[in-house]
Amino acid sequence: MIDNKQKYTAFIKAEAKRLGFLSCGISKAGFLEEEAPRLEKWLNENRNGQMQYMENYFDKRLDPTLLVEDAKSVISLLLNYYPGETQTDASYKISKYAYGQDYHFVIKEKLKELLHSMQENIGEVGGRAFVDSAPVLDKAWAAKSGLGWRGKNSNLLTKQVGSFFFIAELIVDIDLEYDHAVTDHCGNCTACIDACPTEAIIEPYVVDGSKCISYFTIELRDNMPNEMKGKMDDWAFGCDICQDVCPWNRFSKPHNEPLFNPHPDLLSMTKKDWEEITEDTFRAVFKNSAVKRTKFEGLKRNLDFLKP
Repeated sequence: MIDNKQKYTAFIKAEAKRLGFLSCGISKAGFLEEEAPRLEKWLNENRNGQMQYMENYFDKRLDPTLLVEDAKSVISLLLNYYPGETQTDASYKISKYAYGQDYHFVIKEKLKELLHSMQENIGEVGGRAFVDSAPVLDKAWAAKSGLGWRGKNSNLLTKQVGSFFFIAELIVDIDLEYDHAVTDHCGNCTACIDACPTEAIIEPYVVDGSKCISYFTIELRDNMPNEMKGKMDDWAFGCDICQDVCPWNRFSKPHNEPLFNPHPDLLSMTKKDWEEITEDTFRAVFKNSAVKRTKFEGLKRNLDFLKP
């Protein structure tokens, strides 16, 4: 006889697939013992730069039972965003994840649907959906539930599809069948460390967030530090270098989520187009994109800094 845990787990994974998620892994909710000293050390060394929010809710970051009452399971989900087409080489670049609509909204809708479906088919299920804007260590949970391993660039990597995907969670109050972590397959490769122009990967598996191009172009509110001049490799929003050079990303396949398709004008924009961008064009091209986070003035600051 199939027990309920097995039945519910199979149902959740089938629903996740139906909703377009790449994969779904499940872990037992509890304190992340291995992550605690690592996070504390990282924060004490000020690797978060101006990202003060990383210091908030320290306990909640490490224990999902403090986020969801009576939490029993963490359901981790991956959603592919690898584009079929990328920007031209002769252009300022934005991270591939920001090509289409803001992923927070796209994924939140899918998670709501998954939770609703669980409530309809399983019964009373309490839970909350999380998409990287809450204090949840999503990469740690995804790795714990066997969806991949943490690479030397600190991103989650998989042998099947590389790393161009979003990670999200449902933390729920029902017991399920739990998955197990997979082994690390980075081996002796140091491609990501060697390729980072700002030397943000200070040692294998440790990224100094305050040295990352993504940090400078998105999180930093002050002026760009002069010592970064000439090191930004034409990235105007975010950076994909450590993912682009990762051998496992040879296996990335284009997503099939229409909402992640770029605005038609984005891929053909030249450096001149970027340098002459107006607020109206910014609003049109990045209407629902994550790029809006920098606001027009922030993007202009980045572009001015990139000019030779």
